[in-house]
Amino acid sequence: MFSLTRRILLQSAAAAMVLGLAAGSAKAEDTIKIGVLATLEGAFTVLGEDSMRGFELALQQHDGMAGGKKIVVVTGSSDASPDSAIAAARKLVEQDKVDILIGPLSGAEGLAVKDYAKTQPQVTFVNGTSAAQDTTLRNPAPNFFRFTTDGVQWQAGLGDYAYTNKGYKKVVTIAEDYDFPYSQVEGFMLDFCKAGGHVVNKFWVPIGTKDYSSIVSSIPDDIDAVYVALGGADAVNFLSQYQQAGGGKPMIGGSITVDQTILGSEGKRKDYLIGTPSAGPLADNWDDPRWHKFVADYQKAFPKGFPSPSLFAHGYYVETLAVLTALDKVKGDLSDNQKALREELSTMTLDTPTGMVHLDKNRNGVADIFLTEVSQGADGKLYNKVVRVIPQVPQTMGMDEAAFLAIGPATRDNPSCP
Repeated sequence: MFSLTRRILLQSAAAAMVLGLAAGSAKAEDTIKIGVLATLEGAFTVLGEDSMRGFELALQQHDGMAGGKKIVVVTGSSDASPDSAIAAARKLVEQDKVDILIGPLSGAEGLAVKDYAKTQPQVTFVNGTSAAQDTTLRNPAPNFFRFTTDGVQWQAGLGDYAYTNKGYKKVVTIAEDYDFPYSQVEGFMLDFCKAGGHVVNKFWVPIGTKDYSSIVSSIPDDIDAVYVALGGADAVNFLSQYQQAGGGKPMIGGSITVDQTILGSEGKRKDYLIGTPSAGPLADNWDDPRWHKFVADYQKAFPKGFPSPSLFAHGYYVETLAVLTALDKVKGDLSDNQKALREELSTMTLDTPTGMVHLDKNRNGVADIFLTEVSQGADGKLYNKVVRVIPQVPQTMGMDEAAFLAIGPATRDNPSCP
């Protein structure tokens, strides 16, 4: 079977070649080379495939141009590990000589690429959907930008809603053992524990775990709900095995656990997932003309994609839109270590399909976050229904900066409920 991943890579390579040939008759200064790095291998492959759709849509809407120059695209692939992300980033920067790198997708990858960015001051790095908090909060790179906010921000309002509105007082958490889920669990616990909730236990699993039997058998009976922050094939495997084992505790979803990459898949999970609260940077039924247009454009461009763009398509679209918009503003000027481009990225207010976004002093996005519940449409398909929009959530979640930093980095053990 000819996989979408392979097709995307070949299409991107072909696009780069075509644009490169077109640029061959033009001067080098008439082109800008953008590298796009996504997770197109391993457990998160399906997430990477949709991220590429978001990138491609933004580029199509700009007719492959920005700042009056042709865009040459070079694609890099990783498997969600920091080593693979760095290897792909090195190739894009040091061999392919990209001017701008968009990516990566996953949390630990983002921390690694942030550190690599510090060694390559001539290149501007713009995040994909990587959402580990410390990619921008602690020791940020001056040439790394993130418009898509972080995993802590994505959980704004969820902990309080789970405690107050759903009545869940005692939960366990199940998440992958790396930096993004650490941020997600922290974002949930900040509100949940403050409201009076108690996290009885935290279970951490490696990316790509296939057998969840020991986790399922360890979930205690005297809890009210299970908080799950797993993505892609990991989420599908856990949910399938939990249901097969007769597990019936309500679920609270991390931002990518009830994303369209999961909701759009088939299986008996549907009935179980209905009513699951979650939070993140988008909601499938947000009633806003910008979102409606984005969904319609995505569906038209990718008829075999998901019913609604996933968080990953949205994230790569937003980051690419930021790059292309900024390049237009500075007329493609990349002189003086891309000074004009970076000043424009740092100060711009970007109108996106999910509202306005601007960057803070660490070049991290401040944006609206959507509190949602999984619902079933008349067509039988699942979607995330808006419960509430939390406006313009900062990286410190509205807390005093010193008090927020005093909590410490999100880890397997931090924070904890008192």
